[in-house]
Amino acid sequence: MKEQLKTIKKKNIIRTTGADAIMRSLIGEGVDTVFGYPGGAIMPIYDALMDHNDKIRHILTRHEQGAMHAAQGYARVTGKVGVVMATSGPGATNLITGIADAMIDSTPLVCITGQVASSLLGTDAFQETDVIGISMPVTKWNYLITKQEEIPEIMAQAFYIARSGRPGPVLIDIAKNAQFGELNFEYKKCIKLRSYVPKLKPDKEKIKEAAVLINNAKKPYVLFGQGVILGAAEDEFRAFIEKSGIPAAWTILGACALPKQHPLNVGMLGMHGNYSANIKTNECDLLIAVGMRFDDRVTGDLKRYAKQARVIHLEIDPAEINKNVRADVAVIGDVKETLPILTGMIEKRSHTSWIREFRDADKIEYKTVISKDLYPKKEGLTMGEVIRILNEKTRGNAIVVTDVGQHQMITSRYFNFTNKRAFVTSGGLGTMGFGLPAAHGAKIGAPEKEVVLIVGDGGLQMTIQELGTINQTQAAVKIVLMNNKYLGMVRQWQQLFFDKRYSETYLLNPDFIKVAEGFGIKGKKVIYRPELENAIQEMLDFTGPYFLEVNIEKEDNVFPMVTTGASVSEVILEPKK
Repeated sequence: MKEQLKTIKKKNIIRTTGADAIMRSLIGEGVDTVFGYPGGAIMPIYDALMDHNDKIRHILTRHEQGAMHAAQGYARVTGKVGVVMATSGPGATNLITGIADAMIDSTPLVCITGQVASSLLGTDAFQETDVIGISMPVTKWNYLITKQEEIPEIMAQAFYIARSGRPGPVLIDIAKNAQFGELNFEYKKCIKLRSYVPKLKPDKEKIKEAAVLINNAKKPYVLFGQGVILGAAEDEFRAFIEKSGIPAAWTILGACALPKQHPLNVGMLGMHGNYSANIKTNECDLLIAVGMRFDDRVTGDLKRYAKQARVIHLEIDPAEINKNVRADVAVIGDVKETLPILTGMIEKRSHTSWIREFRDADKIEYKTVISKDLYPKKEGLTMGEVIRILNEKTRGNAIVVTDVGQHQMITSRYFNFTNKRAFVTSGGLGTMGFGLPAAHGAKIGAPEKEVVLIVGDGGLQMTIQELGTINQTQAAVKIVLMNNKYLGMVRQWQQLFFDKRYSETYLLNPDFIKVAEGFGIKGKKVIYRPELENAIQEMLDFTGPYFLEVNIEKEDNVFPMVTTGASVSEVILEPKK
């Protein structure tokens, strides 16, 4: 036995339990923070956590969905893989909404769930749920570990799959017997998997074809998305548009890939995007999509989308090519690799007259929409003026997190993002309740930066218990509640398209300041315009978490607007009278 132990030590192998092997695997991947909620089936892993809490910090959320969104916020601002732990049954199923959100928004996560012992699988044991079957459609990969010997290899594969190529969530379900069982533990990071090719090598012939189209185009137009950020290719992208001189517009998740004030940044695409950014899609002669997936909120009616233009699509995921919009030239690969090659092949140009068309359209939008949002003459407060003052006070340097709804669109439109990875929001799934826990996770990931949450009264109440998590960690999240006492986005549609029949959108809200103070968080409420600027400054100056409630006018709507099924050319700038 002594001889065997010497051999194990010599090979840098230790004898330990499966639960401890999970912790050591996380440390092997450089994980320093885990979000989660304990329970019976994952208790051995939580017990092992106590032996490693000098290396791994655990954030105890108040709900498993809160853990998911917090891990998403953490992953989005740091670029690291977020890690979540939960127990079996309801603990695991409470993760599903967050997993689905992470899947569609390409957020790298590893979710570790406890499971009943192997001998009880399929018996409807207490808190047994087939989380592998449930999560399969919304994970990049999932796996059930029934033997402790599998743990090091499966954990290494999980992190590799989550972070490589197009990132996404991975779920590892671990039977309780595998957590208790012993194994000879040695950890090796995964760098390759047979049959899994996370990114293809750039095809230089395709890139040459793309360069020819770009060099010959008279009205080229770049649409960029989160792929630029996920590929850490912000600098390469900027070099590309500055050499090509092409105007560029962004999807909501691509907002921080290029500073908003850049002269070639022409605004936000989509249902509530900028007027020029939308209408010029159907006037360009070449559309260059970089790291975006042609979401329906961006394209509107596909039958009338950019039919006059040739299309170049730079994308890491081959499944996105020709899925919604047919590409004349598809450049498959990591944009951090493909963009520099393309930039080297294109001519240095400027498109002054073409860009002037965007700026002329911008003047129309400013007069009709923006000036009224940012500098309202009506009595009630608007969401736009809150964001304008926040811009002035932070100089665009804060990390901004939003929930989902009208405030999300207003924040996307008006906050002047200047830094990389400075905007965290739920894009493809549009998950109400995302904001509060995601803001907490963002602050945990970037404690040195100002983190401001913009949230509505509807979304806040879906995960309001996470105020308790913020209180426990004392993370200095600054919360701005825009309270209009309605489910604002639904109410806007009811106002415009359902004859103001406000069916089940009015909210009888609690006293939010008392709720915040009950969780140990300082709060203040603003009703009148003269109070607003000083209140925002007071919030930003406060050293801990702070809750600022701003009463917003009920019928403060978001325009411009491209309604469902409409063409991007059919932009509504103001409500019909």
